[in-house]
Amino acid sequence: MAFHGAGRQTVCGDLFPGSELGHKYFCVSSSCGAPSTGLSATPCLTGPTAPAGTPRHPTALGGSTGGGAAVPQPYSNPASEVPSPAEMEPDRPIGYGAFGVVWSVTDPRDGRKVALKKMPNVFQNLVSCKRVFRELRMLCFFKHDNVLSALDILQPPQIDCFEEIYVITELMQSDLHKVIVSPQPLTTDHIKVFLYQILRGLKYLHSAGILHRDIKPGNLLVNSNCLLKICDFGLARVEEPDPSRHMTQEVVTQYYRAPEVLMGCRHYSSAIDVWSVGCIFAELLGRRILFQAQSPIQQLDLITDLLGTPPLSALAAACEGARAHILRGPHKPPSLSVLYMLSDGATHEAVHLLCRMLVFDPVS
Repeated sequence: MAFHGAGRQTVCGDLFPGSELGHKYFCVSSSCGAPSTGLSATPCLTGPTAPAGTPRHPTALGGSTGGGAAVPQPYSNPASEVPSPAEMEPDRPIGYGAFGVVWSVTDPRDGRKVALKKMPNVFQNLVSCKRVFRELRMLCFFKHDNVLSALDILQPPQIDCFEEIYVITELMQSDLHKVIVSPQPLTTDHIKVFLYQILRGLKYLHSAGILHRDIKPGNLLVNSNCLLKICDFGLARVEEPDPSRHMTQEVVTQYYRAPEVLMGCRHYSSAIDVWSVGCIFAELLGRRILFQAQSPIQQLDLITDLLGTPPLSALAAACEGARAHILRGPHKPPSLSVLYMLSDGATHEAVHLLCRMLVFDPVS
C-alpha cells in the first residue's frame, strides 16, 4: 500500500463522472474543482506536501481549552460588506444533520459557489452553546488541505434576534459514502489516494490534540480531482489528558464505533478515530459496511466474530455489562483471513494494514 513519487500515473480521470452521480453532487462554478461533466485528467495527488504551518494545540489560540476563539478571516475583498443570510442566494440543500443543514449558495460578494451551514437554536441550552462554540473555534483554526475550514461567519442582522449561526465553507462535490454506494468502479489506486488523505488529515487533527469522534464516509467530502477533506466537527473535542476524567459515550456513528466506546469505557483516545478509518478502508475494498449491526450489542458481537474474544486485559476499562456479555459467551478464535475475501484489492499488505487499525485494545 505504499505510495510512489510524483511520476505516479493519475487515477482521478474516471472516478464518478457526472452522468452517473448526477449534477446535484457537483459544483456549478469551476472555481471549486472540475467541471460537472467529468473528472480532471490532472494528477490528484503526487505525494505528501507540507501543510500550511505546523499544527498547534487549540490552547495556542488564546485562553484555556474552554475559551478563546480564533477570529475567522474573510476570503473576499476587504472592502466588501459581509452579507446577511438573507442576501446569500440559495441554490440547493446538500446535507442534513442532527445539528443543522448545509446549502449550496452563491456569495453575492464575488459570485462564488460556497457551502452555507446553518446552526439553529445555538443558545437553547448550555450543552448546545459549548458544542457550537467548540466547532466554530476548530473550523476557524484549521489550515490543512485535507480538513474543511471556515471561510467566513455571517454576522446576525439583529443582535436581539441572534438564535442561529451561519458558517461559510468551501463547496465540495460529493462525499465518500455516495462514491462507495455508486456503481462507479474503484481501483486500488483510488483507494490508496483516499486512504492516504484521510490519514493525512487525521494526523493533522491528532497532532493538534483534537479527536474528531465521528469519522465516517459521509463526513469525508471529495471533489472530482480526488481531493478529500474531513468535515463535520459537531462531535469533535480536545483530547482529555486526564484518564480519570469521564468522556461522553454518545459519539461516533455505530457502524464505525470503536470497541472501547461500545463497551462503555469512561476514557478513550485518538485511537477511536483510527478504528473508524479501518472500517472505512474495509468498506472501500468491499463496497459494503464491515460491521453492520442493529444494536450496539450486536455491533460488539460482529467485532468479536472477526477479531476473536479479547483477553481479560483488554476488558479492564469496560463496564460491567459489556464485560459480562463477552465473558459469558463462547470463546471465539480470530477469523481475520476473511478480510482477504473483501475484494481482489485485499492484498497481504492491505489486510496487514487493516489488522493494525482494527485492534480491540488500542494500548496493545
